[in-house]
Amino acid sequence: MNLSAQDHQTFFTCDSDHLRPADAIMQKAWRERNPQARISAAHEALELEDCATAYILLAEEEATTIMEAERLFKQALKAGDGCYRRSQQLQHHGTQYEAQHRRDTNVLVYIKRRLAMCSRKLGRTREAVKMMRDLMKEFPLLSMFNIHENLLESLLELQNYADVQAVLAKYDDISLPKSATICYTAALLKARAVSDKFSPEAASRRGLSTAEMNAVEAIHRAVEFNPHVPKYLLEMKSLILPPEHILKRGDSEAIAYAFFHLQHWKRVEGALNLLHCTWEGTFRMIPYPLEKGHLFYPYPICTETADRELLPMFHEVSVYPKKELPFFILFTAGLCSFTAMLALLTHQFPELMGVFAKAFLSTLFAPLNFIMEKVESILPSSLWHQLTRI
Repeated sequence: MNLSAQDHQTFFTCDSDHLRPADAIMQKAWRERNPQARISAAHEALELEDCATAYILLAEEEATTIMEAERLFKQALKAGDGCYRRSQQLQHHGTQYEAQHRRDTNVLVYIKRRLAMCSRKLGRTREAVKMMRDLMKEFPLLSMFNIHENLLESLLELQNYADVQAVLAKYDDISLPKSATICYTAALLKARAVSDKFSPEAASRRGLSTAEMNAVEAIHRAVEFNPHVPKYLLEMKSLILPPEHILKRGDSEAIAYAFFHLQHWKRVEGALNLLHCTWEGTFRMIPYPLEKGHLFYPYPICTETADRELLPMFHEVSVYPKKELPFFILFTAGLCSFTAMLALLTHQFPELMGVFAKAFLSTLFAPLNFIMEKVESILPSSLWHQLTRI
C-alpha cells in the first residue's frame, strides 16, 4: 500500500536537505497537499539534478501505467544508489551524515520494493520473488516497509507453500507486529493440510483430529486479529477496490487482504468451506472482544471512525460483530420487566388497576362465553346439565 504524507516526510527527508537544492525542493513537495503542485515541484527538482525522491513522486502520482512507473523507478534506483554509496562512506563523520545515510537507505529500499511490485503486477512473479529475497537479505532490519508480506503473496501465487511456511516461521513471531496477511496466511497453510477431506458432519460425529484442531485454532486466531476478513473471503459482503491507505485490524485492511488473497484461498480445495464452518466460533470464545482479548490486545474501538475516513462513502463499513443474546434471555428479561411494572402500578393505583383487570378479563373471556351460549342453545337441556356437572 502507499505511504501516508507523514511517512513520506519521515522516510524521504532529513535535516540536511537544505544543503542539496533538489532535496530542499522535495522536502516542500512532500508537504504540499495539491497533487499538481507536488508533481511540478518534482519536475523542478529534476531540472537541478537526478533526484531519487522526485522520480518516486512522479512514478506514484504522474505515471498512468505500471510500465511507466517501472521506468521511473529504474531511474530513481540509479540516482538513489549513487546517493546511498556516497552517504555510506560519510555516515560516521557526524550525526548529520548519519541522518542523511538513514534517509538514503530508506529511499533505496523503497525503490527496490516498488520495482519488485511492478514486476509482480506485470506477471514476472519469479523475478519479483528474487528481488524481494535479495532486498530482505541486504537490509534484514528494515521490516517497516512490510516486504515480507509482498513476498508471501508472490509465493502463494507460485503455489510455493514450503517457502511460504519458511517466511512465516521467521516473521510470525510473538515479538513482531502482526497483520491480516500474516495471520490469515498461517491459517490458510494449516487449513490446506485438512480442508480437502474436512466434513462438518463427520467432525461432529468423531470429533476433530489434531491437524483439524490446529487449523481451527489458526482460523480463530486470524479472526480475532481482524474479524472483518471472513465476510469478504466468503463473499458474504461485496468487495471493492482497496483504499490507498489501510488501518491494521480495520475494515480497510480486510478489504485489501481479501482483494489480493481471495484467489489463493479459492485455489486450496475446501479452505473456504472450513473457514465458513469455523470462523464464527471465535465470538463464542471471546464474547466481549472490546473489553478482553485472547491472543491479542482487546479489539480497538476507534477503527470504525478511522476506516470511515479511508473508505469511499458508498461502502458500508464493517464493525466488530457483537455477540447476540439468545431469544430466551431477551424474552425472560422482557417478561420480568412487564411483571415488575404491573406490580408497581397495582401498588400505586389499586382501584384503577382493578377496573383495568376486570375489563381485560371480560374482553379475554368474551369469545369463550359466546361459544358456551351457542353450545347451550344447540344441545338438549339434560345433556347440557350433565356436561356442566362434569
